[in-house]
Amino acid sequence: MGKRIVVNAGVTETRLAVQDGNLLTELYIERADRRSIVGNVYKGVVTNVLPGMQAAFVDIGLAKDAFLYAGDYTANLGQEEHAPDAEDEVADVDVGDAEAEPRREAVAPIEEMLRKGQEVLVQVSKESLGTKGARVTSFVSIPGRYIVYMPQARHVGVSRRIHDDTERDRLRGIVKGLPPPAGGFIVRTVAEGKGEEELAADIQFLSRLWAQVQARFDSAKAPSLLHEEMDVTFRVVRDLFSPEVDEFLVDSESAYGKCLEFASSLVPQLASRVKRWDKDAPIFEATGIEREIDKALRRRVWLKSGGYIVIDHTEALVAIDVNTGKYVGKRDFEETVLKINLEAVTEVVRQIRLRDLGGIIIIDFIDMERPEHRDQVFKALKRVLADDKARTNVLEISELGLVEMTRKRVRQSLQSLFCAPCPTCKGSGVVKSDATLAAEIFRKIQAAAGEGNGRDVVIRVHPEMAHHLESSQREGIERLQNLLGRKVTVQAMPAYHREQYDLMFR
Repeated sequence: MGKRIVVNAGVTETRLAVQDGNLLTELYIERADRRSIVGNVYKGVVTNVLPGMQAAFVDIGLAKDAFLYAGDYTANLGQEEHAPDAEDEVADVDVGDAEAEPRREAVAPIEEMLRKGQEVLVQVSKESLGTKGARVTSFVSIPGRYIVYMPQARHVGVSRRIHDDTERDRLRGIVKGLPPPAGGFIVRTVAEGKGEEELAADIQFLSRLWAQVQARFDSAKAPSLLHEEMDVTFRVVRDLFSPEVDEFLVDSESAYGKCLEFASSLVPQLASRVKRWDKDAPIFEATGIEREIDKALRRRVWLKSGGYIVIDHTEALVAIDVNTGKYVGKRDFEETVLKINLEAVTEVVRQIRLRDLGGIIIIDFIDMERPEHRDQVFKALKRVLADDKARTNVLEISELGLVEMTRKRVRQSLQSLFCAPCPTCKGSGVVKSDATLAAEIFRKIQAAAGEGNGRDVVIRVHPEMAHHLESSQREGIERLQNLLGRKVTVQAMPAYHREQYDLMFR
């Protein structure tokens, strides 16, 4: 089986998965009460300018003010004279990823360009993550099927995923030969093999859309939404539905109708591949996606050889550790290590994409003594990362086997989207041991015994802790009773969390 897209339209959320063979490679989720705002264009008001950070806060009508870096601001709404050039080799945009250009240097200090109360046109380039507000830019990029239009740029680029130089020159020549509006363009990967008619129609549509945004900016009262990105089903059809996709399965009649309509409009030659899932079994269960999602939320991921990787999230970075696990190899230890590291490369990158990990990522491969092995693993990592649409920067493997890399963060990671911090451990991942908790309880009883009235002491704890006190700590309770001259009893409280306890004197 080749590549396929699977859509599960639920009551409160829509999930779209991309499978390569039987492996889940990408997952997109949109909830009815919280649609993605990446790509939305707003008329905002500057609420604060921070010269020390060369940034400003902008009210765009959300709960938290958005963050605008000096390098992400231009005062122009489409004119070319102050627009910076960008490199031609630009990554193809991802689903919901509106930022198609690399980060720019500021042309002037932020305090010279912006003032409090000033109205600005901005586009969301990064979702609100954790305590941070959304990141915005005034360098707007509007994706179409074949073209990304950037009104403030001045170049024609071609997606780096089109490798044939002749085809790249042909596509660039077509766009440059058209009478397009002022601005820059990126030819997307799906434009490979397309002619002038398709590209011209896309440019015409995008320029009309931009003209509408500008007109709304002039008339709208800030803060207000000027342009909203389409829902996730449309974006997946626009950005991911290509000839490599053999099948596009949808489990809901209404969602099927929408996908078929979008496909018929954007890629009519592929519309016949959109199919309605009519089996009784849930679509994600039957296709094995539900099981893959469950694995993607685990800390440990096993490799086929018996090795495994461990993924840990910290405040500053994501750490990925590669281990030999059950695999012991056959003859040479260095060859064993190389085999596991090479196998881990593919799984590590798949998990990074699937979990949508971003920011700083540290990969701790098993130590390799031979430089040629480290070089082999590094080249394999770069090769596999080439398929990732998110922008990445990778440093070479150190002598300790560490790889430092960054990956552009746009949306929430899968873990933050699916999970909440544990109310017992408060997100630390550990709780106090039974012995530690028992000793703490005994100390609290001793300290309070002189003040407490009554003859008996009742320890109210979680059932598991109650069992530990009555079995492993039986002798400790007896010594405590003799020391205090009071009876100590244990009461199990099913509603208590693991570390919760109360002491009662009666």
